[in-house]
Parts: sequence; C-alpha cells; structure tokens
Amino acid sequence: MNIDAFLDAPWHIQLHAGSAIAALGLGAVQLIAPKGTLPHRQLGYVWAGLMLTVAVTAIFIRHNGAFSWLHVLIPVTLFGLYGLIRQARKGQTGKHRITALTLVFAALIIPGAFSFLPGRLMHQVVTG
Repeated sequence: MNIDAFLDAPWHIQLHAGSAIAALGLGAVQLIAPKGTLPHRQLGYVWAGLMLTVAVTAIFIRHNGAFSWLHVLIPVTLFGLYGLIRQARKGQTGKHRITALTLVFAALIIPGAFSFLPGRLMHQVVTG
C-alpha cells in the first residue's frame, strides 16, 4: 500500500477518488437499507452530491491533456442524476431503482475497476 502516491496526486484527483469511494460505500448502504424513509431520502441527496462531485472533477482528470473514453460517462452520470431525482419526486420507484443501480455500476464500479489498471493512480496506491 502506497498512500503517498495518493497524497502526492493533485487535489482534484484526491477529491474525485475520495468522493467516488464515499459514493460507492453510501450507494451500497442505500441499496440495502429500507426505501422511502427520511434517512433514505436525506442520504440520497448526499449520494447525489457525491456523484455530482465525481462527475465534475472527472472533467479535469486527463491523460497527456486529452480526454479518455471514460469521459463519456460524465454526461451519462449527470443525466442519470437528474433522472434519479425526478423519478424519486414523481414517485416512480421502479424506474428510480433501475436508474440508481445503473448509476452505481456505470458511474462507479466500471470506471473504478479501470482505475486499478497498471499505470493508474489506484494501481500505484494498492501495489506500492
């Protein structure tokens, strides 16, 4: 484990990774915990804020100054968050659940897995 690699990274990368890890953990809680309760709604807004932070900070993470194919997930995440909140407010629980699951996988788990590839920051942090 090489936490120094993480601490030496630019602040926007630290914010991005920290928000993504927090969103992944809170997302798991949200998917397991009882739905429709006040804590679920309140934590849902916290989760949406974390996801917004992940998406916005991803804009500034570039390899050699260029966007990667993972940047396609930024607008997907932003539109997904809009839909997620709209569906919750309209009481469309089935659609809300599908959108939430899609966001967790498409915006957190899949890009998170790629962050552990050799040459990426999380790979350096984990393998030293």
